[in-house]
Amino acid sequence: MQEMAKNLPLLLLLLSHGLFFLHVATATPRSYHRFTQDATQFPAISEYDYIIVGGGAAGCPLAATLSGGGSRVLLLERGGAPDEYPSLATASGFLPTISTTSQDSPAQPFSSEEGVANIRARVLGGGSAINAGFYSRAHPEFFTDVPFNWDLHQVNKSYEWIERALVHRPDVRGWQAALRDGLIEAGVSPYNGFTVEHMTGTKIGGSIFDAAGRRHSAADLLAYARHDRIRVATRATVDRIFLHQVQTNFSSVLPATAEATGVVFLDRLGRRHHAMTRRGGEVILCAGALGSPQLLLLSGVGPRAYLATWGIPVAVDNPDVGEYLYDNPRNGISILPPGPIDHSLIQVVGIPDGGDAFLEAASYVVPFVSPVESILFHRTAAPLYINVATIMEKVAGPASFGSLRLASLDPHDSPFVRFNYFTDPSNLDLNRCVSGLRRVGDVLQSRSMTIFRPAIGTWLPGGSDVMRGEFHYVGSPLPANRSDDDVMRGFCRRNVATLWHYHGGCVAGKVVDREFRVIGTRGLRVVDGSVLTVSPGTNPQATIMMMGRYVGQRILAGRRYMRNRRRHTPPAAAAAPPPPDL
Repeated sequence: MQEMAKNLPLLLLLLSHGLFFLHVATATPRSYHRFTQDATQFPAISEYDYIIVGGGAAGCPLAATLSGGGSRVLLLERGGAPDEYPSLATASGFLPTISTTSQDSPAQPFSSEEGVANIRARVLGGGSAINAGFYSRAHPEFFTDVPFNWDLHQVNKSYEWIERALVHRPDVRGWQAALRDGLIEAGVSPYNGFTVEHMTGTKIGGSIFDAAGRRHSAADLLAYARHDRIRVATRATVDRIFLHQVQTNFSSVLPATAEATGVVFLDRLGRRHHAMTRRGGEVILCAGALGSPQLLLLSGVGPRAYLATWGIPVAVDNPDVGEYLYDNPRNGISILPPGPIDHSLIQVVGIPDGGDAFLEAASYVVPFVSPVESILFHRTAAPLYINVATIMEKVAGPASFGSLRLASLDPHDSPFVRFNYFTDPSNLDLNRCVSGLRRVGDVLQSRSMTIFRPAIGTWLPGGSDVMRGEFHYVGSPLPANRSDDDVMRGFCRRNVATLWHYHGGCVAGKVVDREFRVIGTRGLRVVDGSVLTVSPGTNPQATIMMMGRYVGQRILAGRRYMRNRRRHTPPAAAAAPPPPDL
């Protein structure tokens, strides 16, 4: 049991994002295979209207949308296709996937400088191909807090486009049903039933696992691409962006010092390929909160003095690239239920009034190997399994932030990151953590959780009412005195973990403008979680996928505007720049 207790925190981190169903299905070919190839099959030089770096939650819908408008699109993904990994097809393959350390794993592990273990997706579909699949839209304030030119009508249409293709209603039972009832008893009300909207109270959210237990990731959205206008390269690692210096025209609507004209990417054999943009084309980074700022730095967009220490020529001096990097802290408890329990994860969420922390839960069966088995016992054919259930809280925001810096000049290496958990001077994150954990305690004390306490007898001889003991905790239980702020804050600091919702590094207003364009450049955008200073709602994947669709639609609208303008204006007037919101 000591060995189990030692290893279970890692298991809890891994399993806290992934098990809805028990069976593993055989992966079937997806429609994107007809235009997807290994990067070794691509020519040394090629040309496109749009080059999208990163085939994740934003990159896939963006590529599908742009190709549907008739543009020639190249999507570059550093990992393989999800069908290459049968374990990704259903949630029961999550633990084997997340625990492998092979160089070709779809989940690349890394740790922050604080020592908090984390995961970085490396597969077509990005995080949506390896995560728990929970789907919920952003909180309404998100669209005023994040400074982009949001058209809320188009935002809703973009969400709906994603939902029609990917989102399902989960079957809530067992531990998830107990959490739902416990949240309501603990005052997290009203009960809103099933909804993908972010609403105060208790709700059932959407899932990208269907009724048969199969995952539907962002890669599935490539089915909506125009097949003759898109190519997808897997195991294609972008080394740098080609940025050419341009003469600054301060009378221009968008003054720039550098123009993106293409990228150089490496295939798995180390061979270099040049992908260039046509006139008026763009390079769009969708490589995530680690990949996008890393690639900007490698390409010479960042703090001048810092780039000089690496010998990187400066294309655009911007001190904020790699800064304002956030990760939402997670804390919680885990118990050993007295009887069997079903696999589930984050189907129900509690959103308290004020939205300081969100409450979620998971339940799973974990294989257990005793450290004395090989010494005292013969190994049995049937492994031993234990049931584990957890309730967790995610700190909203957060307010604390850190930064990213290069580990090397090799784009295959993850950068060094520090999130600076719970360091904001106002203690806002700590106070939110304490508030969330107190609600976790309230849920544990609810009648709905009673059956998960071990039976220790009956009230009367021959009676039917069962006496229940205390929970059997795995890891740290909540402090006995939950009213002591200092004790609760200490618990938050000692037990901090991640929910993989890290974001920032290319934040809006500092690195990109209101249309996701990299400030000081032409033909270069960033569309992914790196542009955000706040995590959208309880889980970001819905909004990241929406952003890919939304920006694609905005770009196509801009192209239509310019075509119409050229048709109806004299040549001299047609050369004028587009309005600032296109």
